[in-house]
Amino acid sequence: MAPRLTFQVLGPLKVSVDGRPLLLRSARQRTVLVLLLLTPGRAVSVDALAEAVWCGAPPATARNQIAICVSALRKTFRDEAGVDGLIETLLPGYVLHSDGHYVDVADLYESAAAARAAVEAGDAPEAAARFEHALALCSGPVLDGMDGGALSGTVGRITELRTNLTEEYAVLQLGQGRYRSVVECLAPVVAEHPLRENARAVLMRAYHLSGRRSEALDCYREGRRVLVAELGVEPGAELREAHREVLEGDGRTAAVPAAAPRAAPAPLPDPVAVRRRMPLPPEPFVGRQAELRLLDRLLPAASGHAGGATAGVVAVCGPAGVGKSALALHWADRMAEHFPDGRLYLDLREPRGRDGHGSPDAAVEQALRALGVPGTSIPADPGNRVALYRGVLDDRRLLVVLDDARSLEQIRPLLPGRGPARALVTSRDPLHGLAGTPDAVRVDLDVMNRAECLDLLAATIGEHRVTAEPAAAERLVDLCDRLPPAVRVIATRLLSDRRGTLRQMAARVEDRRERVSTLSPGESGVRSSVWLGYRALPVRAARLYRQLGMLDMPDFPAWIGAPVLGVTPRVSEELLHQLVGARLLEVRPAYGGTNRFRFQEVMRRFARERCLAEDDAREGEQTLERILSAMLSVVHAAQEQLYGKSETPHGCAVFPRPVPGETVSELVADPIEWFEGEREALGALVAQAAREGRTECAWLLAVGMVPFYEIRNYLDDWRRTAECALEGARRAGDTRGAGTMLRSLGTLAIYQRRYGEARERLLTALACLERSDDIQGRAIVRRNLAICARFYGDLTEAARYCEESLTLFRRSGDNSGLSHALGLLAQIEIEQGDPERGVELSNEAIQVSYEAGSLRSRTQNLYRLAEALLGAGRSAQAERVCHDVVGLARGQGDRLGEAHGLCALGEAQWRQHEPYKARASLLLALRLAEEVGDRFLQARIVIHLACADVVRGGTGVGEPLDWAQEEFRTLNAPLWERRVGRLREALKSHDTVHPIEGAFLACLLADR
Repeated sequence: MAPRLTFQVLGPLKVSVDGRPLLLRSARQRTVLVLLLLTPGRAVSVDALAEAVWCGAPPATARNQIAICVSALRKTFRDEAGVDGLIETLLPGYVLHSDGHYVDVADLYESAAAARAAVEAGDAPEAAARFEHALALCSGPVLDGMDGGALSGTVGRITELRTNLTEEYAVLQLGQGRYRSVVECLAPVVAEHPLRENARAVLMRAYHLSGRRSEALDCYREGRRVLVAELGVEPGAELREAHREVLEGDGRTAAVPAAAPRAAPAPLPDPVAVRRRMPLPPEPFVGRQAELRLLDRLLPAASGHAGGATAGVVAVCGPAGVGKSALALHWADRMAEHFPDGRLYLDLREPRGRDGHGSPDAAVEQALRALGVPGTSIPADPGNRVALYRGVLDDRRLLVVLDDARSLEQIRPLLPGRGPARALVTSRDPLHGLAGTPDAVRVDLDVMNRAECLDLLAATIGEHRVTAEPAAAERLVDLCDRLPPAVRVIATRLLSDRRGTLRQMAARVEDRRERVSTLSPGESGVRSSVWLGYRALPVRAARLYRQLGMLDMPDFPAWIGAPVLGVTPRVSEELLHQLVGARLLEVRPAYGGTNRFRFQEVMRRFARERCLAEDDAREGEQTLERILSAMLSVVHAAQEQLYGKSETPHGCAVFPRPVPGETVSELVADPIEWFEGEREALGALVAQAAREGRTECAWLLAVGMVPFYEIRNYLDDWRRTAECALEGARRAGDTRGAGTMLRSLGTLAIYQRRYGEARERLLTALACLERSDDIQGRAIVRRNLAICARFYGDLTEAARYCEESLTLFRRSGDNSGLSHALGLLAQIEIEQGDPERGVELSNEAIQVSYEAGSLRSRTQNLYRLAEALLGAGRSAQAERVCHDVVGLARGQGDRLGEAHGLCALGEAQWRQHEPYKARASLLLALRLAEEVGDRFLQARIVIHLACADVVRGGTGVGEPLDWAQEEFRTLNAPLWERRVGRLREALKSHDTVHPIEGAFLACLLADR
């Protein structure tokens, strides 16, 4: 009997074979399996799987990694369960065949359909049995414990089906007189989904018919309260009918004693006219037209100003300094005539509480007094106080401005009821709780755009001054982070000093040490805006804020606080979100689906001010040391993933500080994607480390990023970080660091095909490293000098340098470097006329790369093996190896490596008289080579395209070969220039009637 798999998703994901649990340890594998299970028998595209696995932001290597996940699943089912063919590749993705196996969600759908069919047929016992079976399948939340992400829609639909089935089953039970059973199954549903009116009506009838009339009425009252509070609507017909049935009764309900009559409320005092004093709006006010139109929704529709539906509450939310209060006051002043009963202004920021915000009770009392209610008439009970406040506002066309609210809880008692009064709120908190309220609108306010800031500057100091110095004006508003209060401060300073120029003011604000003071005269301006949010922070969050201000990173990941404060990454992320909540940091989605946090520059300067004022002088330095050390630990782990352990520089004094927990291994699970996300931050860290004397950290970080720069072809970043670290090392007299960075710049020049520059830099690097004990570094320099010599055609010198590097790599224990040098020597042996020796050395290089644990070295050496096999005339073997090269390079996101592999693949194919296959491979290689800007490789590919055309009988290859020869001449590649020349001459003299053999063309390209 064939094994039977059981899949359960209606609760925690469980997989078993014949009752024996089968464990899937990989989260990615579980996600892929779940998506296939939820659509059995239908193909799920690779793109859809990648979207789900990486939550909408798949990496460049996603397709390859999905294939790896599916392959691992197949292997698990085959090896652990003896089941093959469960998952089939079917364009555009994969399909799961569940025939012969059990999937609980499929059982759920079938049972639900059968139950509903039985209800339609009037077969109540059958329907009840089917409902009970369907509901018994659900052992907890659907896919409990798995990350929601892209699965949330499907999970929501299954959860909704389960809730609907519970409700339908309850209706069936009610008709059979099983009232207590209805209460038991439906009460939890109504508690969890209080807005489901039909479920509440059924529950009310069950209470009523089982003699629990008071609970039925309580159930109605609670439902009405929720509907009014959440949706602003009265109960629907079904719920009202159930309420009428309970009120009228039918003799079956138990008697309930009448409730004691309530005392009549005391009459409200007759309030006096509302105070109309409000702060004056800042002048001039410019821009914000879209936001002003949203605020117009507070106006009654009859006023002619509001577009579309009106709103009872508008909340203007945004970080400190973006002009929330200015916008609210300007609009309230402009629209005063539409609120004839007055405008009530409450500054909730006034320092009445510990955190600078008043309590809600105190704010309501302040509002009542402003509305004219005598202190003796204000109730002590908070609930009665709010009721009085809303009663006073009843029928009044009045605007309540609640400025700088801390939270929704603080303002909730101050929001008007359902009368004509309106509320305008400003807050740094996003006030997410307002989102579900139909008559509430949230306006998210950000910094002004540059044009608006320039208009504000011109409106204050005069347009002639702005147009006279446009570049300085633009620089000024950028230095103000386009914050309106900051621009106003600058404009006021310029207005008071009419002889001062905008360029002089920009130079002053450019000084980071003076920026916050310049933008904050006295206790006002930017510093005042930020101070209130900072003062309310918990101790640890405030310390993290200060310490992060000492870093020059443009943004930072969620775990950054772990090395700074010695906390876990989870605590670090919580603290950062507290800073975001206080609007002192910004958060944004980043590459790979993660979040990153950043300062506005003015906020960073404030944080540095507080660090210098509150912390020990060494704190900022220690923060940089901790971050550098932690980053080095992750960079080295990522480098080891790509190059193997021995590639990491040996004998350095810096010992990386690991990030707590499993964070390092989690971060570098995909090292290239991690590097991509940290690319700008790492570059900034190198610059800061070099500038502040941490030169060893600077060059270690710079050299650690080289594998990433190579793979993604970020050659400008490579040069910039290496030159920055080189300058720091020279300034500090760090000979080894200078030599290492010169070596890196020499390697970069090789990648750019500037071999003369490369040789010069490498010889200078060798002179530096010979004065150090860096054996590994000297080995790398010699290997790279061999590459230069080989390019120029001096194979004797290339072999000598290569042999010397092999000796040094063995002495240093660098297997990754040894593997690379062996592969290089294999190429040299081929070109010296010994292809079989090249094959032997290539196989040895591959074996060493396995020992080094370097996937990248293995890929490169497989490519060299393919070249060796081509040189030995073993084209079919070379073709098989090339397919491996292309797959591995593509999986690493290495477009240059993939282009090289495709180039060799195309050559192997035309040599085997398969020109059409060759052309397809070579055209794809050419596109990739153009994307990465490798002109040398492009010229080589064009040669092989010409050969493929000749093999299939084409004749128009002269122009492409002319182009390739000119490229080789420009790149100073004499060996390849000669090869193209021989090929052109042979084709010119060839009789076009007879085809040219691939072997003949191969000989022309092999000769030196």
